[in-house]
Amino acid sequence: MTIYDIAKEAGVAASTVSRVINNKPGIKAETRLKVQELIRKYNYIPDAAARGLVMQSTRMVGILIVDIRVTHHIDSAFVIEQELTKRGYCCITMSTGPTDERKAEYIQLLEQRRVEGVILMGSMFSTDLVKKSIQEHLPKVPIVIVNGYLDLPNVSGVLVDEDAGVEHCVDLLFSKGKQKIAFVLDAVSPANLKKRQGYIDGMRRHGAANEQILVYEAPESSVAGGYEATKRILVEHPDIQGIVYSIDLVAVGGIRAAYDLGFRVPEQVSLIGIDNSLYGEICMPKLTTLDNRLQELSETAAGILREGLEGNVQSRKLMLFSRIIEREST
Repeated sequence: MTIYDIAKEAGVAASTVSRVINNKPGIKAETRLKVQELIRKYNYIPDAAARGLVMQSTRMVGILIVDIRVTHHIDSAFVIEQELTKRGYCCITMSTGPTDERKAEYIQLLEQRRVEGVILMGSMFSTDLVKKSIQEHLPKVPIVIVNGYLDLPNVSGVLVDEDAGVEHCVDLLFSKGKQKIAFVLDAVSPANLKKRQGYIDGMRRHGAANEQILVYEAPESSVAGGYEATKRILVEHPDIQGIVYSIDLVAVGGIRAAYDLGFRVPEQVSLIGIDNSLYGEICMPKLTTLDNRLQELSETAAGILREGLEGNVQSRKLMLFSRIIEREST
């Protein structure tokens, strides 16, 4: 069933059917009703691509993620996609890979797909090459970065104060008598570097000397990576009292390493993750975590993008405040 079949049975022109479908004025009430009844009768669904050409609108939103396997980012993308789909937008989600060159290429690809809005998932998109690509290919398209920001007139950022949050994690450990504390970084990104700085600032505020500031890098962003980094810490510093991890997934590996090496959690060593992910709830003991407000972050990003899609394109920078969810590991 095509628009021409509907028009033939209704005894009208195809353009009249198109005007009814797009809710345009200038159609007699009885004609509009007749066409609508036929549309329902045959369960006619307009071709979205063809309709977009007529309306000069694709209602397409691009969501870029560095690695689609990262649970925290895909969970956020799901919330955003659900919010935008409710309002008639279609989202395409693509995984760019870690290099800035590939991220910039995907910005160009979104231009080719004629997207009307873009979500960039994570601080790893806050780079000069991505900024340049946006200026060249999507200078007037509303763009929102989740937990990141670029200083461009059409780009907004929704961020979380994870640096201050990590400082509070250090405070929590000190309040429990844990003064020898390490930090595990799973990957180098603007957000993770802010977390590391929060740890350093917290330790210095509590009087730690430079040699007491212990930063380790996990070999990979995984349970295995957390296991290896924690094993190294516990072997090199058997008197360690607390460890803060840049993400929950790596912290779960840390819990297992502590168990295998005979360290009691939290009596000997307290462990804290960041993300408030499912991983922290299902491990044993349950993981204390810094909640970086995934649901609110995602909903706010979707709301800002929706405003831009509706014609209010502007640059905004909003900050949400993290909170510690204390469980059994501290």
